[in-house]
This record gives sequence, C-alpha cells and structure tokens, in this order.
Amino acid sequence: GRAAQHPTGTQGPAGRATGLAAAWLPESTADVVVAYNLTWKSTNFKTILEWEPKPINHVYTVQISPRLGNWKSKCFYTTDTECDLTDEIVNDVHQTYQARVFSYPADATDYSGEPPFTNSPEFIPYIETKLGQPTIQSFKQVGTELNVIVQDARTLVKVNGTFLSLRDVFGKDLSYTLYYWKASSTGKKTAKTNTNEFLIDVDEGQNYCFSVQAGIPSRKANQKSPESPIECTSHEKGMFREMFLVIGIVVLVVIIFTIILSVSLYKCRKVRARQSGKESTPLNAA
Repeated sequence: GRAAQHPTGTQGPAGRATGLAAAWLPESTADVVVAYNLTWKSTNFKTILEWEPKPINHVYTVQISPRLGNWKSKCFYTTDTECDLTDEIVNDVHQTYQARVFSYPADATDYSGEPPFTNSPEFIPYIETKLGQPTIQSFKQVGTELNVIVQDARTLVKVNGTFLSLRDVFGKDLSYTLYYWKASSTGKKTAKTNTNEFLIDVDEGQNYCFSVQAGIPSRKANQKSPESPIECTSHEKGMFREMFLVIGIVVLVVIIFTIILSVSLYKCRKVRARQSGKESTPLNAA
C-alpha cells in the first residue's frame, strides 16, 4: 500500500517505540497524534498489538513484517487501539516480527501526505508468547498410584490444514509440573514430565488434591503458565458407588429369585389342583 513506501523509522527502547517517519510533517498531519506504548499481548500464539492513545480526530493503520520480509497492512483506518496479528505470526512462529502504527487524519478521504508512524518492539512468538492456563483432562487414583493426564491446549498455528497443539509446536521444550498434596495436609510435593501424563506413588486410602502448570525451562522469561484449577480425588464417593452397586446387584438377584420362586409355586399349585380334580371326578359321577 501507499504507506509501505515510507521509511521504517527508528527503534525505541524495548517495550516502547518512539520512531517517526519524518521530522517535518505537512499541515494536514499537524494535529494527528502519534501512537505510543506499542505492546505485544500474546498467549498460546493468539497475538494482539496494543497501543495508545484513543483517537479523537485521527485513525490508525497497522503494518507487520517479518525480518527481511515485506510489510503487510492490517486493521485499515481503524479507531481501535489494538490489532489482531495472529494470522500473520502463525505463518512462522520462529520468525522475528516488527509492526508499525500509522496515524491518518480522520477526515482524509484521499490522503497523500506522509503519515507519522511508530515502530513496535521486535517480537519472536516462539520465545515470547505466554503459556495459557493448562487443563486437567482426567485423573484416577487406584491403590497407591495416581494417574493425571493434562489436556494440551490447541493453538492457531496450522500445518496442512490442521491446528497444532502446544505440544506439537514446542515438543520436548514444553514440560508440565504437578503440584499434589494430601487433602488433609498442606505440604505440597511436585512431579515433572516432558509428556502429558503423570503416574506417581501415593498413600493408599488417602485423598489427594493437585494442580498442573505448563513450563518452558529453556526460556529466560515467560517460563511458566498460571496453575490449572485444583482437582481432588475422593475415596468416599468411590466407596459409596461400590456399595450402591453391590446393594443394587443383591436387590436385583433377590427380585429375580422371588419372581422365579413365585412362578414355580404357581405352577406347582396348578399341577396339584389338576391332579386333585382328576381324583375327585369318579366320586362326583357316582
């Protein structure tokens, strides 16, 4: 687009960019406010660029480019102060990206001036996207073994038409930590796995509570996700279920036995009634 012809500006400090396209601005842009506080917000690769301020008499257009790539315009002439750039960054999450926000007069229908813009900090999705809260898919405690399976979050990264999970994207870089404790205690223990399954030794007959946390230990920042909601095992419920099952089976057997016995007695009475009827027939005839 026309904005793509402008120079890229200068990069400000990390997390806050301050570059302008030109020191001199034509009169038509004199009142246009330049974007500032450009910030990347990204979780599980869902990636949005945010900035300030709220526009009063101007609009924004965003551009994004991979390093050594071409600029692509997004969110044309918007009054928003955010732009979803997920579709662009998921093409290659290992790439380094930069974005820039142009400011245009709100009433300019065929604007031909040089719009001021601000550069974003660089962004590498694979290193910088935050990990979302994980989900416990299932858990089971049998005897002295507790089995917990973590549900892998789906991402918007796509290969051959299929959306990849966090595990598909990060592989062995992604680990999970299990925090677990006896329901009657506060002392926590931890276990780690590079898969999505935990199998740990616990005390038989004890209820346990636990939560999981995703992590990428190789990162310098954004290493850990929030912890999942807490789940707890419950032996009482299991015992009640087993007890009700046994009682149900016993009741069913008793009912079936009663029915069979009733039918048998009914048939016996009928047979006896016939036999006694036959024996009394000659007497009646006499």
